[in-house]
Amino acid sequence: MRMRQNPQFDRKNCFVPTSEIIAVEETELNKKQRNIGKWQKMAKPHAFTVYYVKKARNHRWRCSDVTFWCVDEHLCNQWIQALKELLEMQSKPKQLLVYINPYGGKRQGKSIYEQKVAPLFSLASISTDVVITEHANHAKDNLFEVNINKYDGVVCVGGDGMFSEVMHGLIGRMQKDSGIDQNNPKAPLVQCNIRIGIIPAGSTDCICYSTVGISDPVTSALHIIVGDCQPLDVSSVHHNNTFLKYSVSLLGYGFYGDILKDSEKKRWMGPMRYDYSGLKTFLSHHYYEGTISFQPAKHTVGSPQDKDSCRTGCYICKKSEQQLSQQYKECGLKHEEDEEEWKVIKGKFLAINAVNMSCACPRSPKGLSPAAHLADGSADLILVRKCSRFDFLRYLVRHTNQDDQFDFSFVDVYRVKSFQFTSKLSEDNESNVTDIGKKRFGQFCRDHPACCCNIASSTWNCDGETLDSSAIQVRVHCQFVKLFARGIEENSKDEAAYSQSSIEQLL
Repeated sequence: MRMRQNPQFDRKNCFVPTSEIIAVEETELNKKQRNIGKWQKMAKPHAFTVYYVKKARNHRWRCSDVTFWCVDEHLCNQWIQALKELLEMQSKPKQLLVYINPYGGKRQGKSIYEQKVAPLFSLASISTDVVITEHANHAKDNLFEVNINKYDGVVCVGGDGMFSEVMHGLIGRMQKDSGIDQNNPKAPLVQCNIRIGIIPAGSTDCICYSTVGISDPVTSALHIIVGDCQPLDVSSVHHNNTFLKYSVSLLGYGFYGDILKDSEKKRWMGPMRYDYSGLKTFLSHHYYEGTISFQPAKHTVGSPQDKDSCRTGCYICKKSEQQLSQQYKECGLKHEEDEEEWKVIKGKFLAINAVNMSCACPRSPKGLSPAAHLADGSADLILVRKCSRFDFLRYLVRHTNQDDQFDFSFVDVYRVKSFQFTSKLSEDNESNVTDIGKKRFGQFCRDHPACCCNIASSTWNCDGETLDSSAIQVRVHCQFVKLFARGIEENSKDEAAYSQSSIEQLL
């Protein structure tokens, strides 16, 4: 279906996919518009305005509009009705539950929502129930009580911590309603089909950046409005048959765990605390002994080193999900976990990182694992062995440029579907804890005579929150939650021309 703007006023054809139309409204032309050209001779031209997604550079979306005029009122109404019927056929949300963290990041969450997001939701005729969170786990606890079935999605306004809280609430609610024990690491968890929207208002907004390509509230709001859907893998973390956390981005032991642990003591510094703690942790140059056991993700099509990034409609995610489903049908989950071979690695590590996505952010556009996939049922396990401080710096610098960050003899990367880690301290638990501390302290100071810290083990950084135990079991759940996103779109060479001259696709 096609309609052209009157050439008297704009000689460019405008085309837009119905999936990216935000709203259609009847328009009252003002006096200035009616007094232009041949419209002067008409008693009352009729018009309607189409609000649509306009794509700009760097994955940024904006709301734009185009107005169509005609002299026939009946024809105009027919167009309005036809377009509204097309919009009704789309899987776009009509009722949303919104949680706003007023304290995260630069404490701008509430104003960002009210000024940039709420007007767009109103334009798209989306009804919202808004909850301003007052304390930690407010959203998580509330999600166990609300009638979740009345909503088409849940939106969190805040940083990665706010998303994690909403995700834990939704997943926990789904397992509770289904009678699933989350403490059982082998339990067949129920997928969460309620989509989650992220309005970035935090310090790093890594999850939003890695799934949309930009941390921009308006762009994210438009992805929610058009009803995008992006499946996302989730890792469950257990210790001794006790559930600890879910993770969608980073599980980091050693370097990133130490940064988080130190930065938590300096929250008064704001976002600057990460820079300070990062430098301090780098100079300390701690390493930790332990054992990693993992199951390779044999169902996956790609590899962490193939440079094939995850993009919108990713064929690797689709193919990997199909192959994983086929494995489950043939072998069953229990048989697979019991029988499939585990690989064991012991060593001294500066960092152990497991990522379900690239973990890209503005400071590290490639992320920790540039070829990690959002929905292939695997995590990329990165082992950084003990090396010199200079070599470790070379590795960190490559997160900010285009060089291969895995091209070092002391860095190993594996694509896995589950893994376990036990620190040397846990392995020696039959010894007296105090003696172990002294033993580790003595070894540490011989290796690093300038340091005065007696650290026996590190802390796991789980999506920006610390875990109480260093010994963990991790399992990846394929496409376990869904986001209002579509993955990162390929950059078009004609983006600039596209954004200035036309709306592509069919109206």
